[in-house]
Amino acid sequence: MIGHSSRFLRVTVRAAGALACLLATSCVPPYSAPQQVAASNPTVTYKYHGDQDLLQANQQAASFCSQYQASPRTAGFTNDPDGSKVVIFECVQTTMQMAPPQQYNPNLSYSYRTDAELLEASRNAQIYCMNNGSQQVVSNIATGANGTRTVTFQCSRP
Repeated sequence: MIGHSSRFLRVTVRAAGALACLLATSCVPPYSAPQQVAASNPTVTYKYHGDQDLLQANQQAASFCSQYQASPRTAGFTNDPDGSKVVIFECVQTTMQMAPPQQYNPNLSYSYRTDAELLEASRNAQIYCMNNGSQQVVSNIATGANGTRTVTFQCSRP
């Protein structure tokens, strides 16, 4: 009888441990970088999860569009049933480098509410940096306690 009780106790402890492990891992979504889900000339589509992923998807879209001597322009956003978001970029021909608004300064923080506003700020930073001799833009995103989101860009040399 004692042998059966100790075996039952060991099996119960192992089962409880396995169940706890399973529950812990089911609550934490796996991180994945933006994922290209479709591409055709002249569009490319990425699935992403957060603001930093969106900026990375924008950089990947710029690389994709560069093969057509074009730049990415946001064509639309959708939400996937799995909780991720989808952004569609179209590759558009650029005849000349557009200047960002005069008051733009990449070393200041900019508040944004939507993904489209974040991409617009990123494009202005990229144009500013390229016009001032830098090819890369480094971004820092912060979310305030009240839910406000801000982004700061810096120009850097590769």
